[in-house]
Amino acid sequence: MKNTRLHFAALCTLWLGLLLLSVRGYAQDTQPEDKSKRPSPPAVVAAKTPAATISIDYSRPSVRGRKIFGELVPLGQVWRTGANEATMFTVDKNVKIEGKPLPAGKYSLFTIPGQDEWTIIFNKVPVQWGAFKYDEKQDALRVNVKPQVTPKLTEQMTFTIDKSGKVSILWENTQVDFMVSAAK
Repeated sequence: MKNTRLHFAALCTLWLGLLLLSVRGYAQDTQPEDKSKRPSPPAVVAAKTPAATISIDYSRPSVRGRKIFGELVPLGQVWRTGANEATMFTVDKNVKIEGKPLPAGKYSLFTIPGQDEWTIIFNKVPVQWGAFKYDEKQDALRVNVKPQVTPKLTEQMTFTIDKSGKVSILWENTQVDFMVSAAK
């Protein structure tokens, strides 16, 4: 009887140990990813302008000797305007973008680069990976702006916001600006 109890206890212990190991194997890693180690590191730029507080959360891809617009980033197609997750554009008040109204909120910022004109898109789905599930029906606003060729190479894609509310996208030898003004 004593041997039976020992065998039963040993089997229960073994079974419990195997159960715990198998459950641990199915558990998800709860450690958040260190995004700073990505090839295109994250960045946030924010500014208080006369119109609103503007924040842009994006990833910064690099040129690395490549031709960007027209090759790596095709012309005439929706682009996430950065790398990794779609760029997030946040305004704390109702504003106008290039004279067109945009309600306060968080948006994915996409673009359609072109040789002579870019379309800036503010999409109502703020958290997306890339442009893979981009849905035009969710667009809150689209505006068209003219790109500029810059003499200086910008190696890492950069967003800037000046005090007047001008937002600039700079990468390679391209600069694209759009104005954020008060909704009135």
